Amino acid sequence: MTDAAVQTPVRIDAERPADAASVEALVMAAFGPGRFAKTAERIREHAAVAAGFVAREDGRVIGAVRLWSITVGDRPALFLGPITVSADSRRSGLGADLVQACVDHAGETGILLVGDAPYFGRFGFRHAPEARLQGPVDRRRVLWLGRDEPAGAVHPA
Repeated sequence: MTDAAVQTPVRIDAERPADAASVEALVMAAFGPGRFAKTAERIREHAAVAAGFVAREDGRVIGAVRLWSITVGDRPALFLGPITVSADSRRSGLGADLVQACVDHAGETGILLVGDAPYFGRFGFRHAPEARLQGPVDRRRVLWLGRDEPAGAVHPA
């Protein structure tokens, strides 16, 4: 029997309160303390978590992503991020599975993020030039998935 035959499949689940320490460890391993200087982190510090998803393998959290409640102008929306997968599980498609869980959860609610257009474009995200984050951000990396174009300042909801 090969190792592949006995591996437990990875599951995408809703994040539970007991997952918080594992999720934080993954985020710190991926982004380090420099993440606290990012504009996106300023939003997350004050926004409520709308949903979180984890990738589990043998009960261990190996990937995570969260959606945060925000407004863009006066429009309710969700803010995606950070998304992280453990170093030993990257390149397996888990990041895409986690993003898809967020897209499925959002339904008709728009999602804003700061990320790479080539990666997130496959999910339908496009540039959002009229969404204004408070702080320095590469405008080319502000992306939107949803109807219409979002316009206005981005704030925690």
